[in-house]
Amino acid sequence: MRKIKIGTRASRLALWQANFVAAELKKFFPALEIELVKIHTTGDKILDAPLAKIGGKGLFTKELELQMAAGAIDLAVHSLKDVPTELPAGFRIAAITRRVQPFDAFVSNKFYSFNDLPQGAVVGTSSLRRAAQVLSLRPDLTIRNLRGNVETRLKKLDTGDFDAIILAAAGLERLGYSSRIGELMTAIIPAAGQGSLAIEIRDDDEKIFSLVQSLNDNETCAAVEVEREFLREVGGSCQIPVGVFASVVGGQMNVRALIASPDGKNFVSDSSSAPLEKIYLLGKNLARRLLDCGGKKILNDIT
Repeated sequence: MRKIKIGTRASRLALWQANFVAAELKKFFPALEIELVKIHTTGDKILDAPLAKIGGKGLFTKELELQMAAGAIDLAVHSLKDVPTELPAGFRIAAITRRVQPFDAFVSNKFYSFNDLPQGAVVGTSSLRRAAQVLSLRPDLTIRNLRGNVETRLKKLDTGDFDAIILAAAGLERLGYSSRIGELMTAIIPAAGQGSLAIEIRDDDEKIFSLVQSLNDNETCAAVEVEREFLREVGGSCQIPVGVFASVVGGQMNVRALIASPDGKNFVSDSSSAPLEKIYLLGKNLARRLLDCGGKKILNDIT
């Protein structure tokens, strides 16, 4: 192939991600010509409501899939945490890049760390998962919805709308804002796939599949499949507070997960592990255990 078109959202972070994928492809295929096509998604246009109330993760991928189906682009680059666990017919994830920082970041201009926040401090986040876990740790805090790209969220913090905000550390690091990170929130379980990029293609496009396979990281792929398997089993989306994180340590896959009520008052969490050669159903079995131990009731109360 001599030329391909990569579809991407138009935010600075999305463009960084698409350019990263383009640069990595050029390392393997120096003669390849790559064009980035900016596509504005519904999720980017509606910023005055929580994502959970306007349709969920698919709002960030639907328009790109329509462009792929029409042949206007050959592939789309997404933050994997924004990709639904079930793709529409005719599409597949062809490669997952090596995961970088998976955890959320605490950012504040007034306080050094999460535990320094005074009672009643206002914390901004767009995620039910983050909000629930923040409130489970500090029920005295006030959570307010915060949507928009990374720069918009930082600006709202800088103008005094919030005492602190919580957002993905990977995005801050990719955009050169590492110095804004007060601390990594390792006590908060990340979203499935957080810190990794997904390359989505048409299911029948074997040429593009062969091309992008050079970027697939097997260890990351195995870990995020465990996470997404968990999410599929609980019916997870951004509309319910669910966190799951899997990692490989010494030939062992370790996974921890949580299902919580939006106010953080009720939650169930657990962890599991297995040798890499025996991780089949690891995520699904952990999900079933959490559902049986109270997770199902929590989810039923939400819906």
